[in-house]
Parts: sequence; structure tokens; C-alpha cells
Amino acid sequence: MCATCGCSSKRRPRVTDLKSGSVLTVDHDHAHDHEHPHDHDHVHDYDHGEGHAPHVHADPPTRLVKLEQEVLAKNDLLAQRNRGWFEGRGILAVNLMSSPGSGKTTLLERTIRDLGAELPISVIEGDQETLFDAERIRATGCRVVQINTGSGCHLDAEMMARGLSTLDPPADSILMIENVGNLVCPALFDLGERHKVVIMSITEGEDKPLKYPHMFRAAGLMLLNKIDLEPYLAFDIERCVGYAKQINPDLEVLRVSATRGDGLDAWYAWLRTQSSAG
Repeated sequence: MCATCGCSSKRRPRVTDLKSGSVLTVDHDHAHDHEHPHDHDHVHDYDHGEGHAPHVHADPPTRLVKLEQEVLAKNDLLAQRNRGWFEGRGILAVNLMSSPGSGKTTLLERTIRDLGAELPISVIEGDQETLFDAERIRATGCRVVQINTGSGCHLDAEMMARGLSTLDPPADSILMIENVGNLVCPALFDLGERHKVVIMSITEGEDKPLKYPHMFRAAGLMLLNKIDLEPYLAFDIERCVGYAKQINPDLEVLRVSATRGDGLDAWYAWLRTQSSAG
């Protein structure tokens, strides 16, 4: 299990290639060259007769800390393999993370349509269920693979490796990873990406960087989206940017509107620079 968020190790992530329509179910009982830790907390509900309540055996805190360390260490090992795979093929992998509804998919659609002829882009979509976002990306003509995590609230390095084997992005291209909508666990799990980008919209409270500091500390770039709505909202953009810089002084911030197009030239310039730097 994910010791940080409690998502179940029994989840059955599914990788769907939207070009072929094939679905690969990623089970956690398949063969590996490594082991998966399992959560052995359990409840016995035996009938001991009147007056006896069911009892719970729970692992002590030290066991949970050790479990979390093992999960993250094994994820980091797989992430390093993914990173080497990307580097060997000159692929710029960008991990897009945010709350649900921040505008990640809309930003991706616009980016692909504006840059697709110049820079080859493919996408891995992460959601607990449905193919909705992947279908939107496919409509742009972009190659996309959907990973459904079931009860899991984030992508991990193993899911990424499975998705890559299905997607097979071309060399010298950009891979956009749209992570599961969540401001906590996606920041903790390295996928092997070169950059983490956090997308925040001004329809959220400006205090989000203080409430979810690890996300903003882990990211190198923050896209503050939906600035076209500023006249209609009581949102202090300068305060939000100040909070984000308080958490991460090195965080680069771009103000954008994925629907109206504000600030997207700066976002595209960033992608061009990072792509050429690889």
C-alpha cells in the first residue's frame, strides 16, 4: 500500500492504448525482479461469544515508517531506470500535477495543437477511472495511453514503465504525463521525469502553496492558470505567487490562460528550451 496516502495495494491499474483499443491490466502479483511490500494490517471478526468484540491487529508506527521507506526506495529505483530510458532516447518527460479541475487537460490540448507540428508530443494520462481525458487528447491527433489507477491516487514508476512499453514514444520527443488530480502523493513519487510542473488555477484559494508545500517544493515550474477569470474572482495573484516563492524561492512562475491563450508563448518557450537542453 502507499504508506503516505493509504491507497490500496489491491488496486488494479489499467493501461489503455487508445490507438489499438487494447487494455492492459497491471496487477501487483505479476513477476518482477523486485518485490512489493504489502500491508499486513488486518481485522479478525471471529465469534468469541457474547461480550467479545472483534479485535484489530495493527502494525506499530515503526513498521509503517519502514514500509513507507521501502515503497519509496523501490519506486526510486524504478524511476532511475525510467530516467535512463528517457535520457538514452533524448525524450523530455514532463510530469504535470495539480488539483482536479485546474485545467491540465485543456492546457495539454492547446499545447499539442499549437506545438505539435514543431515538436513531437505524446501523452500518458493518469486517472482513477474513465478514458475521458485520453479521448480529448486523442482528438488532437496525439498518441496517448491512459493509465487508470483504480483506487490509487497517483502514478508511480512501475505504472510509468508499463505505460511507456505500450506508448513507445519516439526518440527526441516530448512526453507529457498528466498525473492523477491530487496535490499530495504525486509530488512524492518520482516517475523518472526530467521536470515536475505544478498547475494551479485562480479558482482555487491563493493559500494552496502553504497548505500543500511539498508539491510546490518539488516542482520547478508553476503555471498559474485561468487568469482570464481574475476580474470575476476574489483571488490575490501576488499573494499566491508570494506564498509559492516562500515555499520554493527557486520556483519559476508563469501566468497563463489555457482557454484565452494568455502567457502560453512563455510556456512554449520553456518547453523549447528544455527540449533543446536534452
